[in-house]
Amino acid sequence: MPVISAAASRLAAIPNLSVLVHAPLSDYTRFRIGGPAAVLCDTSDVQAFQSALQATKSLALPKMVIGGGTNLIVSDAGFDGIVLRFTGSKIAREKSTLTVEAGAVLQDVVDYSIAHGLKGMETLTGIPGYLGGAVYGNAGAYGHSMQELVQRVWFTDGDRVEEFDNPACQFHYRESIFKDQKDWIILSTELRFQEGNPAELSKTAADIRTIRDAKYPPTMRCAGSIFKNVFFAELPGAVQSEVPAKVVREGKVPSAWFLEQAGAKGMQRGDIKVADYHANLIYNDGEGTAADLVAIIEELKKRVRERFGFELEEEVQFVGFEYSVEPA
Repeated sequence: MPVISAAASRLAAIPNLSVLVHAPLSDYTRFRIGGPAAVLCDTSDVQAFQSALQATKSLALPKMVIGGGTNLIVSDAGFDGIVLRFTGSKIAREKSTLTVEAGAVLQDVVDYSIAHGLKGMETLTGIPGYLGGAVYGNAGAYGHSMQELVQRVWFTDGDRVEEFDNPACQFHYRESIFKDQKDWIILSTELRFQEGNPAELSKTAADIRTIRDAKYPPTMRCAGSIFKNVFFAELPGAVQSEVPAKVVREGKVPSAWFLEQAGAKGMQRGDIKVADYHANLIYNDGEGTAADLVAIIEELKKRVRERFGFELEEEVQFVGFEYSVEPA
């Protein structure tokens, strides 16, 4: 297509920017599902990334930014526009503070913090994806989340770089202001830790990793949990009375409990399956399609809605088709 060719040529002129045409997005998501992007731009250079963002504003194509692709469900038809990815991964340390670029692999940051005796990220071990995505979605596990560590975030809309402190990021459960402001792209984050013992932190991480890998094997093509957990206080009174007290953790009810009551375990459509041991885990067991994946998600939401009278909310983001929420 002339428009795509012209866009790719213009972007390819930007130094330090890799440009691919008709790049299969299945190669960039953990589900290994999804059609091609019309144009995919990749760079670890901040200036190149900003220049690419600026260029896309004047091009007659839709655009989106992705990270590690952990929580993305990409349409089988792909994305008929420009996909940008920032892979800068530098980590700089000053005493108990790390400044980390958004493209750093989250596990690398966890490992670095543990090795340097910095306490606060060890419970996030085993969570896939990039640091920028973890900040964007306020990732967390075992009672801790990114918002406890973030001091400052630098982000750009392509025209300028701005800085937010922690309150300005508006963190809450699996949310931040960056989910509402899609044009604000995280470039780097300052994280502040407590001092800790590397051996003790390493043991905590290893114990958690054993549990996580048993539930979400590293080779499993999945996004971890599909649905957010539910705040007990926000449930209808009649539903609260059904939830066993032992199920409520830190004021939240695991969405897996509701899904299990609705018969989710073991469901299958094509090669898309719900784990028979975890009702909130959906995975691609072969040649699964986005159409089948979305159909199962819709069916699960329908069952919970009919059984309990409320709507589960996805943690995953959707790319390339109109559905529920906008892409990350």
